[in-house]
Amino acid sequence: MPEDVNDVNTADEVASSSDSFKAVRDWIIVLFVALIVALGIRTYVLQQFYISGPSMETTLFQPNRVLVNKLSYRLHDVNRGDVVVFDRVTSNGESIQHDDLIKRVIGLPGEKISISKCVVYVNKIALKEPYLDSRDTEQENLNDRCRQPEMAEVTVPTKQVFVLGDNRPQSMDSRMFGPVDEDRIVGRAFVVLWPISRWRWL
Repeated sequence: MPEDVNDVNTADEVASSSDSFKAVRDWIIVLFVALIVALGIRTYVLQQFYISGPSMETTLFQPNRVLVNKLSYRLHDVNRGDVVVFDRVTSNGESIQHDDLIKRVIGLPGEKISISKCVVYVNKIALKEPYLDSRDTEQENLNDRCRQPEMAEVTVPTKQVFVLGDNRPQSMDSRMFGPVDEDRIVGRAFVVLWPISRWRWL
């Protein structure tokens, strides 16, 4: 009889050990799948970006965080007014540097862009820009208002866009480095995530 009891206890211990192993294994699988899904989402769907610098004030401030939709331009064309993150590639002859920049799309492929007295013209029609802050637009000195008051007309090449920062006096943008290849666009910034007090759609 005692032998039977010992046999039962041993079986219970084996079953308990097996259940514990299965539970640990299941959690490992769940965490692994969750990690793969998270990495997949970050790589192909959504990614958070940290705002560094003043070029998009007063739409975005450092240290705002924005969420970028990487699928947007797989589903539709880039639109004027979109706030986009793109990879700007520069080279000093010895090394290549990649910088993620965030700007607003002003000109689309085939459009003619010019600037006169700080006013942006698209196909010779003045562009309405309600997102520009009055602290800049009301400056009497044109250089203080937009940094580059005049720009000769340029035609945006096929598969490229012309981008500008909302804070024109402090933005390095297409006025300096030219239009941006569409395939360099990481995605469209569509919401301010942080801080909570500044949460809003873009």
